Order: sequence, then structure tokens, then C-alpha cells
Amino acid sequence: MRLSVTDSATNVAFVAHIDLQNRLPGILGLLRFRPATAKPLMGLAELLLRGESPLSRGERELIAAEVSNLNGCQFCYNAHGTHAALQLDGGWDVVDAVVTDLDGAPLSDKLKALLRIAIAVAAGGKRVTPAMIEAAKTVDASDVEIHDVVLIAAAFCMYNRYVDGLATWAPDDRIDYLESGRSIVANGYIA
Repeated sequence: MRLSVTDSATNVAFVAHIDLQNRLPGILGLLRFRPATAKPLMGLAELLLRGESPLSRGERELIAAEVSNLNGCQFCYNAHGTHAALQLDGGWDVVDAVVTDLDGAPLSDKLKALLRIAIAVAAGGKRVTPAMIEAAKTVDASDVEIHDVVLIAAAFCMYNRYVDGLATWAPDDRIDYLESGRSIVANGYIA
């Protein structure tokens, strides 16, 4: 029997495509269901979002959040948006600004150029153009930063499709992501 979760605000029941044998939201339910795949997936997230990189952890979480937003993955957007908000000056105002008006967002020109590359990757890897790469390099983006942005964006396309492809549920309210977000920021993805 598949478990359903009812959204109290809309009274709509969400039923995953498979019986996850737990009531955890988003990727959390999937990780609990298949611990063997959880370890490498969380290891990759730890490396990409918290490992050594010239990009800050908050910047990398912002990239993950924006790609997740573009892919329509509510759970990943709210989770990584929270992680970014907790680590960036300006918090959710910065995350929301990226979603609504990247050009007007209070970010460096370099981060805006890198986010444009991530946005292209979310639409399809071949959407990244030499002009985008040159624009990023013009504002001092390094090859490592460009590499990391493309890999984060590509990985989050995978994570988003994993979460939504199995019809997991996601809390609507950002506050529901705060406790977990604080834990991730403090302890990481594989703690």
C-alpha cells in the first residue's frame, strides 16, 4: 500500500509513484527507501556544495536553488534556497531576486554570469555557448568556477528529476525547511 500525504493548506493528497515505506518529503524519502543509492548521491552533494571550490557554499547552494526552480522542483528549490539564504548576506531576498530578476539581483557580475551558464545547463547542456563562457571569463570567472557551475547545474537536473520523477511530496512553507537547512549548513550532507 502506498502512503499518501495530505497538504493541510489545500487538502490535496500526494501519493508517490512507488511505496517509499516512509512519509519523508522530497529526496529524504527516496534516500531512506534506497540507502545504497543515498550514500553516493549525498556524497556528490557534499562534494559539489560544500567541498573545495573557489565559489562559496552559499553561492553553490544558490546555483542549486535556481536550477531547481527552473526545473519546477519545489522540494529542491525550497531546500537549497534555504541553504543559500542561511549562508548569503541578504538571505531569502537574494534568492528571490535571482528568481525574479537576475540582472537586478544584488550579486557580483561574475556570479550573474555563472548563473546564466547554470540556467543554460538547466535548459540543456548544448545551450551553453562560447559567448556565455567568454562573458564569465571577462568578469574573472576561472575555469574551475565554470566547471563547478556546469557540474552543479547538471547534477541538480538529475536530483530534480529523481525527486519529481517519483512524485515525492514537498512542504509548501519555507519555514518547514529551516531546521533541516540549519543542520545541513552546520553538519553537511553526509553527517
